[in-house]
Amino acid sequence: MIMEITARVVADATVRKTNSEKEVTGFRVAVNRAYSSNGERREETAFIECDYWRSTKIAPYITKGLLVQLSGFMTARAWVSRDGEPMASLHFNTSDIQFLTASAKPDADGEQSQLKRQR
Repeated sequence: MIMEITARVVADATVRKTNSEKEVTGFRVAVNRAYSSNGERREETAFIECDYWRSTKIAPYITKGLLVQLSGFMTARAWVSRDGEPMASLHFNTSDIQFLTASAKPDADGEQSQLKRQR
């Protein structure tokens, strides 16, 4: 099932290789949820690890602070740490990225990129 999320990038994207030598762009986002409980305003933040497999050329444009709208599907991962503690994380396999704010990093010519969408 394809879903969309709007989130803020919390660290610059990186490119890594899988065991089969395929390159993937990885980045982390934060999704905030505000609500009221007993008349008191509260806010929760969920941190989500994201992978984008279509192109690594987009990595320099996915920078900390960028607001993005992502399409793809979510998975949850659970494991037991070396200390025996249960751990879990959310993971978003991204099929489409739309930039809602401009990237802060200049392109190869030193100019601000006008890239708005990468498919």
